[in-house]
Amino acid sequence: MFFLHDLKIAVRSLWRVRALWFTVALTLALGIGANAAIFSVVRAVLLRPLANRDEDRLLYLRQSAPGLGVDNSAFSVPEIDDLGTGLKTITELGTFSAIPFTIVGLGTPREVPAGVVDGHYFEVMGLRPVLGRLLTSSDDGPNAAGAIVLTYRFWTAALHSDPSVVGKAVRLESPSGSRSATIVGVLEPSVPYPVATEIIGNLVTSPHHLSATMVTGRTHRMTEVFARLAPGGTLEGARSELGTRYAAIMAAHPDVYKPEDHYRISATRMHQQINARANTVLWVLFAAAGLLFVIACSNVANLVLARTVRRESELAVRSALGAGTAALRRSLLAESLVLCGSGVLAALLLAWPMVAVLQRYAARFSVRAEGLTLDYNLVWFGIALALTAAVFLALVPRLPSGSAPLGAGLTPSGPRIAGGGQRLRIFAIVQISASFLLLTGAAVLMRTLYVLETTPPPFDPARVLAVNLPVMSYGRTDQQVQDFYREVQRRVSALPGVSHASTGFSVPWRDSQGLDISLTFAAQGAKTRNGLDDWRGKFRAISSGYFATLGMPILEGRDFRDTDKEGSELVVIVNQRLAQALFPGQDAVNRELRWTDPVTKFIGISDKPRRIVGVVPDLDDQNIIPSPSMMVYQPTEQEGWNGRLLVRTEHDPYALAPAITRTIREISAEQPVERASTLSDIRAEVLTPDRLNAVVFGGFAAVALLISVVGVAGVLAFSVSGRTREFGIRMALGAQPRNILTDVLLQGLTIAGIGVGAGVVFGIVFAGAIGRYVADVHLPGILTFVASALVILAAAVIASALPAARAARVNAVEALRSE
Repeated sequence: MFFLHDLKIAVRSLWRVRALWFTVALTLALGIGANAAIFSVVRAVLLRPLANRDEDRLLYLRQSAPGLGVDNSAFSVPEIDDLGTGLKTITELGTFSAIPFTIVGLGTPREVPAGVVDGHYFEVMGLRPVLGRLLTSSDDGPNAAGAIVLTYRFWTAALHSDPSVVGKAVRLESPSGSRSATIVGVLEPSVPYPVATEIIGNLVTSPHHLSATMVTGRTHRMTEVFARLAPGGTLEGARSELGTRYAAIMAAHPDVYKPEDHYRISATRMHQQINARANTVLWVLFAAAGLLFVIACSNVANLVLARTVRRESELAVRSALGAGTAALRRSLLAESLVLCGSGVLAALLLAWPMVAVLQRYAARFSVRAEGLTLDYNLVWFGIALALTAAVFLALVPRLPSGSAPLGAGLTPSGPRIAGGGQRLRIFAIVQISASFLLLTGAAVLMRTLYVLETTPPPFDPARVLAVNLPVMSYGRTDQQVQDFYREVQRRVSALPGVSHASTGFSVPWRDSQGLDISLTFAAQGAKTRNGLDDWRGKFRAISSGYFATLGMPILEGRDFRDTDKEGSELVVIVNQRLAQALFPGQDAVNRELRWTDPVTKFIGISDKPRRIVGVVPDLDDQNIIPSPSMMVYQPTEQEGWNGRLLVRTEHDPYALAPAITRTIREISAEQPVERASTLSDIRAEVLTPDRLNAVVFGGFAAVALLISVVGVAGVLAFSVSGRTREFGIRMALGAQPRNILTDVLLQGLTIAGIGVGAGVVFGIVFAGAIGRYVADVHLPGILTFVASALVILAAAVIASALPAARAARVNAVEALRSE
């Protein structure tokens, strides 16, 4: 009953200082709400178990070749066969190959991300069906019937959870041909890895996977490998056994695994591999939220402590009138509970929309972020946090003794004020240090985003429309497929408002798999590199008119022509970097170039010599910030490789999209026409994660800076109120207002300077400690440190301005009379 009475009094008391109440509640809401939202994301993405059975036994295998610049390479079928024979630490291997399918038979034909797997895949992955069955070893072999499993997301989103789809026959179109298949089941909700897929088929659904080149080609690497540890097996034991087996494979095939390429194999737990991309981003974000929480708590402690020190006279009177220490502590606890309780309530209300925002943010880095909500365990954590903070804030202030003279509590007490002011300064310095760290991190991200945004491509992407036209080979010969794309290019080019049209295999910045193809080559008369004749360049297949469509000039030679087709002289166009690197000071046109990469024989590319007919400007169509790379373009009509359409328009490209679609459907009614988007919008989409990083961390930094400004202003206001008598004496002795103003401003700058210095030290120490475990962490440059420090110091001056002006207006006579 007494405590309820104290709570009512606390509410009435705090209502008289509503600005303080709302400031504390909002500060706690920002600090606790941000942490609640971030922890919900971290727990869902990084800490939540996978749906896979016995996930701690599930491994992801990969090989790398640092000498070739390859960090994560797939495996070939012969490599998988050699690795998987007689393993003791691993029970079984499961394989997965990413391949796009165009599915016909489920409404409008559409291109879907897909994969083909062997019959052990689902057993190794530890996954179950929610409808029908999954693929097993009975679905392996060239004579097996085509069978596919739908992912849960595709089944629910595209097919509205229709149970009748099981048993339905469909046709699958892939770059290697057409196959029929039957839907046999729906997979349980799970994390799609290594790529997001909508359907998963057995190997027979991809003609290429049954070909001799796929089965026997040791360098034809396009298959991901997963493994399941044997009972009692350990990760270290599996790594050791795989390393021994891999060393034997390399020794048996020295022509494939050259010493200078440094081939190696590794095994990682599936959970760790899935989280690899999001791991650094989310933990850094969690650290930023932690810093914001420290700032918020320091500011709340500042405000409450300042209020308590100001109330010393009131508490002294209550003590003199008979209030015991317990009663005073109870009243302080009641106020603290009201303050912290309202802050936690506001934090929970704030956390819900923050989780929604962060879910969309985290989904850019991990598929596990989809569908996550606020973790309700954090509600209890927030309540516990509020109780702890309330007790702390109630116990920190020093209370007057009932035996002390009454006058001692009613007159300013220099040591008491000084002691309170010292603690306030410490809290303010902590806020400044944490704000500096956040501001520095945000500045790094802002600078990165600025560089990305201000690095334009060598053409105007706003007028170029990209459209996916996946290859449809059912009932067509290879020549008829080529004729289709040639006719599309001709008829779309003739549309009003279209200036140029071309076809190719990939869309700049969007088709990651197609843009990642690089092959070794040799060139006639080229200078050698470290004694080696082979160079490595990116492979691009394009039609005539491609560079005109992009708006890029031909620097030397000519563009591809309609006569550059199958049966004619093999030709290529190279970029300027390749021409200058291989033929410095010479003419690259009419030189011969030939592919030497062993993988070319598996993908339908001839190793015959090709004549260089043109040189074009450098274009990095894979990275926003261009990286130096060699590029070799060859005509689509000589060796296939098609599936995309680029159109340059004179006006709004999207306004022409319906006419383009109608034109293509007139040529082939079954042809999917998908993902129409301008290259500028595609480029913006690629930039989205960097923009989100900058916005989220910048938002944290802005809030932290605002809270710190309030904290510094509060410290100085408290200091000015405690030094009123001092200022009065100084003014009476002849001090000018500007002297008082300068004194207070310097005090604020000193607090900020100490905070910045501490932030620099902590930042270097933390970056060094984190860098041992996270390779992506680097120290910001000196300009970033200086810019962040200047922002903090400027904020300190602004925060000091109002208390300084108040101090400069002190009336000497009134100040001395009040004493």
